[in-house]
Amino acid sequence: TGGHTTEILRLLSCLPESYSPRHYVLADSDKMSEAKIRSFEQARAEMFSSSQFTLDRIPRSREVRQSWTSSVATTLYSFLYSVPLTYKLKPDLILCNGPGTCVPVCMSALLLGLLGIKRTIIVYVESICRVETLSLSGKILYYFSDYFIVQWPGLKEKYPKSVYLGRIV
Repeated sequence: TGGHTTEILRLLSCLPESYSPRHYVLADSDKMSEAKIRSFEQARAEMFSSSQFTLDRIPRSREVRQSWTSSVATTLYSFLYSVPLTYKLKPDLILCNGPGTCVPVCMSALLLGLLGIKRTIIVYVESICRVETLSLSGKILYYFSDYFIVQWPGLKEKYPKSVYLGRIV
């Protein structure tokens, strides 16, 4: 919500129209992001006549300040919603940047790959506000993403698999 959505939309604004259709996955309790996405896509449709996108909602995997133990159950619940959605969409690429919602979606995409159904490239971009440590989503997806992008050189030093491209949002 909010900052993560703004960052991902900045990234998407740099992508050509060939990255279409775009499928946005939001937490069901996220009230702010849908309006931002619709506004972004409306402006994009004015530039590209064939612009296509969808919005889907899944249960939030972890609320702010939720306990670690209860977040295991809510993340599993979110994963169970993500599997049929990911199976339906069969994305070529998942571009994500940190909200907890991305973890079950990425894990369901990995499951589809393990089952031989669809191989999805996962690109994780750590939020620009993460200067010294990774977010919880980053700590998890560092091991599973195909490309893990950080925006601070100190993080590249701590996490050698990461790619430092400078500040991209």
